[in-house]
Amino acid sequence: MSVNHNLNSNWRLTASTIYEKPRDSKIFGTVELDITDLDEWIQAKRREGVKVTLTNFFTVATGRAVKNVVPELNTYIKRGKVVKHNSIDASVSLMLPNGEMTSVHVERTDTISLPDFTEKLQTAINTYRNGSENATMQTKETLAKIPWPLRSWVYALVRKLIIDWGVNWPSMGLDANKFGSYIVSNIGTLGLDEGYPALLPVGNISFVLILGSVKKKALVINDEVKIRKVINASAALDHRMVDASHAGKLFKYYKYIIQHPEELMLEV
Repeated sequence: MSVNHNLNSNWRLTASTIYEKPRDSKIFGTVELDITDLDEWIQAKRREGVKVTLTNFFTVATGRAVKNVVPELNTYIKRGKVVKHNSIDASVSLMLPNGEMTSVHVERTDTISLPDFTEKLQTAINTYRNGSENATMQTKETLAKIPWPLRSWVYALVRKLIIDWGVNWPSMGLDANKFGSYIVSNIGTLGLDEGYPALLPVGNISFVLILGSVKKKALVINDEVKIRKVINASAALDHRMVDASHAGKLFKYYKYIIQHPEELMLEV
């Protein structure tokens, strides 16, 4: 079977423009989570008709964590100062049929119930996979069509206006809160156990959460060795706004909510 490798897809042309060599301070962290009981709970909900996934669960859980435990994660840099987003929103990474990556934006993940989030996300996914492009995809394609080196200059101008100065540009589908407060990406669906994300240069986000694949592992539970289901959750955080202590609080909340998933079934 032949595979078409497009080395200069729209995303590659865009990525070569927006990313520079790593030079800024970032914080990376990983925690291994025992999701044995959570997986059973999710399967039970799915049998009841609520199509919950791990991605759904952790996206909503992160919204609650940002609201109640680590509000510092709901911030970004504007004109040299740390400011708060207007609300706690999330972007969930999505692979399109053509292999391109896009994201689904869901608002107020700190208040939405898990069933409502699941429904909204699935509706958005169906729309994108049926060929309807969101503003982010349209902007990416527009940038990719600009010849080099003009593409780099245009991006630098857009980044200066939108990211550094916080100027909104509605006609281009660009604004300071375009990607919300955080991004969640499940690379486990791609067969990867663990990964460390890039902090999207065109997004005013303080962190990106990566979910790896679910695997079985022998763990010691109450001095007994048992086979459990585990997942690695990794995060990249912007050290300009947060530090390692904030990642610790976030991961601690994940461990708590995994044992109390019903808390996410109601709006708050």
